Amino acid sequence: MTDVLGWRKVFAVIGPSTNTVVQPDMEALRPPGVTNQYRDIYVENPKALSDADFMAGAARISEGMQDALRTAMTCAPDYLVLGVSAISFIGGRAGCDAFVEQVHDFTGLAISVGSRAVVAALNAHGGQTRRRRIAFLSPYYPAANAHVRGFFEEHGFEVKRDICLRCTSWTDIARQPESRLWQALQELDGDDVDAIVQVGTNLSMVRLAAQAEARLGKPVIAINTATYWHALRANGMADRMDGFGSLLSAF
Repeated sequence: MTDVLGWRKVFAVIGPSTNTVVQPDMEALRPPGVTNQYRDIYVENPKALSDADFMAGAARISEGMQDALRTAMTCAPDYLVLGVSAISFIGGRAGCDAFVEQVHDFTGLAISVGSRAVVAALNAHGGQTRRRRIAFLSPYYPAANAHVRGFFEEHGFEVKRDICLRCTSWTDIARQPESRLWQALQELDGDDVDAIVQVGTNLSMVRLAAQAEARLGKPVIAINTATYWHALRANGMADRMDGFGSLLSAF
């Protein structure tokens, strides 16, 4: 017997309670026969952020993971998808590996996380031999961007530049207009950059990244697209989809 709607897979998507973008983004990316069961990590919405505030908030999200996972497991999912990116970059490769191992020990399930998914996406675009020079955009603060930069450098990428938007609350991240995001992408672009990455799952960029990719002539990878693509491919689903960039349409 299989789930009548999730007859291919039931995904539990775990994200902060303040996040309003992951759920609709991943619903847009969902193929037939897959269901997304969104489960919240309870987190307060800060009204102002700094380096210290942001890192403390990320720590509180990590602390809330186990309760969210416990709730998620009651629907008997087949696979887990992490809808928050910062905690998958903090601590570099070792920190990410430890986090994934903890999730598996607690649930018995595998999980797709943004940091690993973006590396896989860059490699799918030819990153083992090229696409090694990147730039990235985040809604974070400099301390968090340093963790993102370090993670990519550990995986052999040269980070040419980065932009942190310094959003003033968790919900403020979802209120960034496309005009500001497009301006940031243009500032990141250059002849010395092979690909551009967007991190921060509450930034709505799955469609804008695809448009930017066409305009800039190079991969522009939105983290929600990469994470969901990674989950599909990890579960043997090779569905192709137009409108969300070359990652989903070609790889």
